[in-house]
Amino acid sequence: MDKISFAGLVIGLIAIVGGQALEGGHVGSLGQPTALLIVVGGTLGAVMLQSPLPTFRLGLRMAKWVWFPPVIDNAKLIQQVTNWSQVSRREGLLALEGFIGPMKDDFAKKGLQLLVDGVEPERIREVMEVQINTYEEELRQGAKVWEAAGGYSPTIGILGAVMGLIHVMENLSDPSKLGAGIAVAFVATIYGVGLANLVYLPIANKLKAQVARHVNYREMMVDGILGIANGDNPRIIENRLRGYFS
Repeated sequence: MDKISFAGLVIGLIAIVGGQALEGGHVGSLGQPTALLIVVGGTLGAVMLQSPLPTFRLGLRMAKWVWFPPVIDNAKLIQQVTNWSQVSRREGLLALEGFIGPMKDDFAKKGLQLLVDGVEPERIREVMEVQINTYEEELRQGAKVWEAAGGYSPTIGILGAVMGLIHVMENLSDPSKLGAGIAVAFVATIYGVGLANLVYLPIANKLKAQVARHVNYREMMVDGILGIANGDNPRIIENRLRGYFS
């Protein structure tokens, strides 16, 4: 679990609610279901209208990466590639074919198969980089679902404020209804701006960082496979791969 993401969200909420309480306001006044429905529902509708269904689903699935990021074991990858390199130097590239069957990572399996087939290093690089670019773009589109939500939410919040003021204007003759309309107007703005800057945009940026980790992992793998194809010394390959992370 990514504790800093959880702590950041909790601290942000405590700061906002605590500030309201310190100012002498009622915390309950921030709870306006109507305003929440307008902002969250309107933002959801706008994002769904903008995004293709597969991209929208991917963005929702990726949200869990903020608190439970996928495990990326760089050290294990380096050990694996170094082992491949040592085997290929002792027994030749065809000896690596035995590693392909049990492998679960389709990307690594593809690279190793190209290596065993004797494909030229530059051709291997071309094929693998196309897959990396496609993979990165797909994940970035998923992250942009949350970035789009962060862009629409404040505007929807203003829309909710205007709707609340319209309600106020329609009931000027009935003072008992003015308070509720004004509350919805101002709280809708708070929800719109707050959700954008405390939830949606931070999630989008955190997901982009996770995408960069995934891409870096795949680039390390390609570098290692190309090193084997070029006949580099296993220790040189290992040291070069360690340079990808601190």
